[in-house]
Amino acid sequence: MLYSVTHSLVPPLAKLVWRPTVEGLEKVPSTGPVIVASNHLSFADSLVIPIVAPRLVVFLAKADYFTGTGLKGALSRGWFTGMGMIPVDRDDTRAAIASLDVALEVLGRGEAFGIYPEGTRSRDGRLYRGRTGVGHLALTSGAPVVPVGLRGTENIQPVGTRFPRLADVTVRFGDALHFAGRYDGVPTGRARREVTDEVMAAIQALSGQELAGVYNERPIE
Repeated sequence: MLYSVTHSLVPPLAKLVWRPTVEGLEKVPSTGPVIVASNHLSFADSLVIPIVAPRLVVFLAKADYFTGTGLKGALSRGWFTGMGMIPVDRDDTRAAIASLDVALEVLGRGEAFGIYPEGTRSRDGRLYRGRTGVGHLALTSGAPVVPVGLRGTENIQPVGTRFPRLADVTVRFGDALHFAGRYDGVPTGRARREVTDEVMAAIQALSGQELAGVYNERPIE
């Protein structure tokens, strides 16, 4: 109910203000489980994709966004809940495994789950090597993967600024990638790596980013 209300109000307003360029929207399946795998340039990515997507896309968000107190805490909690996000404790050593379990539950309900294979946002604009969680999800659930290439979201609210800015944003959805049955008999680790690499190649083709060739590490806070 809260998602329906929020999604009926926020996307039209956001599109009116930012006027994002959106391509390939018809490539997102209207029903059934699907993994939406995107490059990651900004915290705003998890807002931009749900705003332009034709259906609910569930993303994970820091638990801190859901635990604040007072009016600000209530507004934050209502916003992230209304956008269909699920809290996760990133500081929990078991968070990565728990996140995959949550994702499989979402996909098992026939919903769309959003993931950033790079693991954390790119701070230099390059596309980093994908971690194999997306491969695990695709092979375990059998859900197709829709690659997404984002451009310009890092300019919405650059690091060090307090308020969002107007920025040219482009969201490109690519053709769905299907992996069900393709890796039967292939060793698990190799299968996950090859699926992940194929997904990242599709994302790079959409985003046009330079490849970093290494994993992106989460900055020390």
